[in-house]
Amino acid sequence: MNYEDFKEFKLVKDESNPFTPHFIIDEERDFYVEPVVFTQLAGFKERHPDKYDLIIKSMVERVMKNKKVIFVGDYESYFTEKDGYIYLELIDITDPLKIFVEDKSRGSDYGD
Repeated sequence: MNYEDFKEFKLVKDESNPFTPHFIIDEERDFYVEPVVFTQLAGFKERHPDKYDLIIKSMVERVMKNKKVIFVGDYESYFTEKDGYIYLELIDITDPLKIFVEDKSRGSDYGD
């Protein structure tokens, strides 16, 4: 898969997490991006194309600050585990930027 948004970083395969791309910024800083996060990013790119680069920049800034980050789709059901890393959802990046996508999913109206 082509990870254009993070092409300036080294992509390495982690055998313990083979389905999650692992990017290395430098000797101290690296991050993982679960596949579902790429799907979420595509949604933001579609709905907020003018702010998409800001989201990517903010993700990288969080890695620069925290050094070891795993971007997960959901805190309660992530599948990438590594000791010493912090876990962030995409909303941890977008909410402080005041970039929102309203989740209108809800249960069926065909009840009872």
